[in-house]
Amino acid sequence: MTHDPGYDPLGPDALADPMGATAPLRAGCPVHRFDGFEPPFYTLSRHEDVLDALKDVETFSSRYGQGPHVTEERGMKSDPPTHTFFRRLVSKAFTARAVREMEGRIEEIVGELLDAFADRGEGDLHEHLAFPLPTIVIAEMLGVPESDRSRFKGWSDAWVAAMSAVDPTPYEPEIASMRAYILDAVHDRRALEKSGRTLPDDLISALVSAEENGERLRDEDVVNVVRQLLVGGNETTTSLITNVLLRLMQEPTLMARIVADPTLAEVAVEESLRHDAPVLGLFRTTTCPVRRDDTVIPAGAKVMLHFGSANHDEQAFTDPDAFSLDRDPQELRKHLAFGHGIHVCLGAALSRLEGTIALREVARRLPGLALAGTPERIEPFMLWGRSSLPARWDVPDGPAAAAASSPR
Repeated sequence: MTHDPGYDPLGPDALADPMGATAPLRAGCPVHRFDGFEPPFYTLSRHEDVLDALKDVETFSSRYGQGPHVTEERGMKSDPPTHTFFRRLVSKAFTARAVREMEGRIEEIVGELLDAFADRGEGDLHEHLAFPLPTIVIAEMLGVPESDRSRFKGWSDAWVAAMSAVDPTPYEPEIASMRAYILDAVHDRRALEKSGRTLPDDLISALVSAEENGERLRDEDVVNVVRQLLVGGNETTTSLITNVLLRLMQEPTLMARIVADPTLAEVAVEESLRHDAPVLGLFRTTTCPVRRDDTVIPAGAKVMLHFGSANHDEQAFTDPDAFSLDRDPQELRKHLAFGHGIHVCLGAALSRLEGTIALREVARRLPGLALAGTPERIEPFMLWGRSSLPARWDVPDGPAAAAASSPR
């Protein structure tokens, strides 16, 4: 029998240090059952087991939701063939070429955000940069007016919180408001299409007008996909940015290397994804009994595939608890922060680009960056990020200030 270390994913130790809390699981209880949630769920903690489960979509199904609650999943998070259909419709907006074409606009947004607070010498990097950047990017892609972006962030937070909350009921009004807003946008585009007028060039319009073998998406299908894009394009990237900035402020010698060599920003982002996975794990439901080690997971069980733990597996990574800018690239590519297989995060390349540009410009424009308080953790136990990141930095005077703020 494997040893149960008393692991509690909702407890203060796991919330404060999720990767440290899962180390005993990998060592002696790689298949853990947690009874403190309804329904109870299992956790897979080793890299090999998590990767195998991500590949085996027939046994580890997404049909009943990728969170701990039993829900009916739709859109891109569903199982094939439905998943394949939706993924094909949306993936055009996230191809490597499409993401590269967005680089200039992302640089503009980052520059504008930094312009608004860089000369203060202190501020909350979550509030001023990490939160607004991905919100603006995904809102522009969806065609959301600037006046409504702050509402989208609140709705996104409510959806994520409900997904992992013991009681999701308090978040239902916000989720209903989000659905109603998206549905109104869909109806507006349906009316434009019916009148023969040109639809806006955005993702909502693309989904409304999409056709596959003579079939069109229902309104509810469009709402579900837009909601998934909103949440996925928002929370993960915000946490990525706060995570990498926090880690580098804690290890200033590494930040100094990025200041000296901005190309290392991309490396730091990738190592941050491995070391501090923004999504600690997603859930699957077993379609049949599964044996792992000496444990049988019954059919119909919820299973958390713990990406954060897998990324710290000593069998997969050298010195996994160290944050390194010199990690072997082939080893680094094995991290599972964005999942793997058919459900790998659609916006992974976009998230990487946003994180890299944000870090590169922070390193250039906020010299002497240091923590100015204690960051607050975001609430959902499935996620790993900060809801605040207080910092201070040096503000140059005279010509140096102009040089620091001028584009390169």
